[in-house]
Amino acid sequence: MDPWKNIEYLSRQAVSQLQNAKLKKFIAAQLYPFSPHYQKLFDQQKIKPSQIKTIDDLRRIPFTSKADFVSTDESPEKFREFILQPDKTKIRQHWPINRLLSLAAQSVIQGKQYVEEKISREYRPVFLTFTTGTTNTPISYLYSEYDVNNLYLSGGRMLELFDIKNSERIVNIFPFAPHLAFWQVVFGGLSSGVLVLSTGGGKVMSSEGNIAAILKMKPSAILGVPSYVYHLLRLAESKNCRMDFLKKIVLGAATVTDSFKLKLMSLLHSMGAKDVSIFGTYGFTEARSAWAECPSAVGNSSGYHLYPDKEIIEIIDPQTGQVKKEGEDGEIVYTSLDSRGSAVIRYRTGDFVEGGITYEPCPFCRRTVGRLSNKISRISDVKGLQLSKIKGSLVNLNHFSMVLGDFPEIIEWQIEIRKKDNDPHEVDQLLVYISVKDSCNRGQLEEEVRNKIFLSMEISPNAIVFCSLPEIVRRLELETASKEKRILDSRPKEKIL
Repeated sequence: MDPWKNIEYLSRQAVSQLQNAKLKKFIAAQLYPFSPHYQKLFDQQKIKPSQIKTIDDLRRIPFTSKADFVSTDESPEKFREFILQPDKTKIRQHWPINRLLSLAAQSVIQGKQYVEEKISREYRPVFLTFTTGTTNTPISYLYSEYDVNNLYLSGGRMLELFDIKNSERIVNIFPFAPHLAFWQVVFGGLSSGVLVLSTGGGKVMSSEGNIAAILKMKPSAILGVPSYVYHLLRLAESKNCRMDFLKKIVLGAATVTDSFKLKLMSLLHSMGAKDVSIFGTYGFTEARSAWAECPSAVGNSSGYHLYPDKEIIEIIDPQTGQVKKEGEDGEIVYTSLDSRGSAVIRYRTGDFVEGGITYEPCPFCRRTVGRLSNKISRISDVKGLQLSKIKGSLVNLNHFSMVLGDFPEIIEWQIEIRKKDNDPHEVDQLLVYISVKDSCNRGQLEEEVRNKIFLSMEISPNAIVFCSLPEIVRRLELETASKEKRILDSRPKEKIL
């Protein structure tokens, strides 16, 4: 039974008490006893599990990052060190007496084998997903039956936040892959009793097949990656398809700007879909969960509603590691309160959020759980560009989405960073590829794009290249990749002698 109904309107004080109690229990009875990585870390840092009683005590613990999962010659499967691995000795040593007595009673009544199987099912990995590997080698993240049940719960909570009823129908066009987004929708539908068709995206059924499935099923909601949802609906519009049955579009696995939502809204209106709500979501593999916006007008995001019984979110200064205050910008740090399988605490996501986290009641749904601002970007997307022989510039590549998304004439775009003459020692070059509507004035648009990029980012592209729509779709790999290749860094790596 999901306790969400008893949690979503709790007071700030009650939420803190809940999280403190769950954190203390999780560290003492799960993480320290059973996680090889964290037991070693605590021992090295001379941290006793009993010292971690409140959220503020988390500051005693060093951060975890993706680098801690990367295999080495000494540890070729580092990800295994984060999997909880109980045994009889550890259980007897670390579990509270009341739970041990309960297990003993069950063993007498139902048999020793029953108890062993029960514990095994709670911890034994039965499912896995991977990080997408866009910036790093893909990393395995394992779920026990316990974690799969949590995936059900978070999926059901998301559909409730979207106000999707069990009488509605959904088409899931996230790419079929061992990635969180696809499976979060699958399990969310099963949890909520909503009819879901999961097409697997363009690579599995082709875009024409997806359009045919949508027209036949007439869902009220479509869920998918922003770029592919837009590509699919644009293709449907070119075929004069009517989709007046659509009421909700849910976007995940990529940043969603207000300008993109407005462009998508305009496209939906042209196909007869009125009063459509467009939602963003935020999630990552290590959390084995995603968080959602609730219904609101474009430009007035509710932020992503968190699940305080399942995690603690801190916002830190990415340079100093200091915890920021409510509403302040910083890097998102995640701590699990209820994991089995793979488990992490104080995990640095590499995601930067403007506006941080707020605990004020949501102005739209009145829920009182914490909410993350929807202005989230990858810290790794801030790249150093040596655009001259004299000095370099730090450029936040996420700003291209806001700049280019504001032009209604631009259908699709891609940014490429490369080296002049493909020489690692030469200056960087910035190219902007765009596909535009036939009616636009290309010369005027090129000048406006250059000016807006310069005013917004203080850089000037070396070239703006006009492409046909099929060509840029191919460049972006919209039909074939799990994530579009929106920012392409083609710079050769300098060889170290």
